[in-house]
Amino acid sequence: MDVFINIIQKNWIGFLAGALTTMEVALLGTLIGSVIGLLIGVIKTIPVKETDIFIKRVFFKIINTVLTLYIEIFRGTPMIIQAVIIFYGAAQLFGIHMHMIFAGIFIVSINTGAYMSEIVRGGINSIDKGQFEAAHAVGMSHGQTMFNIILPQTIRNILPATSNEFVINIKDTAVLNVIGLSELFFKTKGIYGKNYLYYQTALIACAIYLVLTFTTTRVLRLLEKKFKGADSYVVVNSRPKQEKM
Repeated sequence: MDVFINIIQKNWIGFLAGALTTMEVALLGTLIGSVIGLLIGVIKTIPVKETDIFIKRVFFKIINTVLTLYIEIFRGTPMIIQAVIIFYGAAQLFGIHMHMIFAGIFIVSINTGAYMSEIVRGGINSIDKGQFEAAHAVGMSHGQTMFNIILPQTIRNILPATSNEFVINIKDTAVLNVIGLSELFFKTKGIYGKNYLYYQTALIACAIYLVLTFTTTRVLRLLEKKFKGADSYVVVNSRPKQEKM
């Protein structure tokens, strides 16, 4: 126990800095990725009819093909490989030298966006088709229907999956040490590289990750309950139900 206390006392600033960077990248990456997923989900649900003009049909065919390729590539490859290709590829091919934090947020965002787009698509498809028909019957456009009726329900329905993505991203930021991002795992490697106490130092990092994910899970569950609302609703000016005799 004294060994663990000694490691923490000497390196708590490093552990704290790494944990803060981990949470910053995971949080911003999840938020931006969720927005990307929402946009892609909305675009992929735009109806294209055979009666539409040829240019419109070709345009949306190209857009859907590009989005499908994006989703399949980023869902089908490890994020650690994506990080290496994006970070070093941008520098070597285009001369773009990204800041570490920006690179980390960018990589997590586009990776999360690919997963969230499918989650959003499933959430939209779970909404009763009758709501689309009713909205169109009163003269609402597809955009008005999506943003005023469908998306608010979709966001509530996909909140548990979004929360899960956030927790996963907290752990997956560890792979960003491959590009030199000073997140928690990167700091941990630096610490046990100096003290050679590999097992003890890694166990402390493990405990920190557990605290971060456990706390985040509990906070997000409270948020889910807020979005869920009451179990029963009473329509304004409606008569209360009479109890049966």
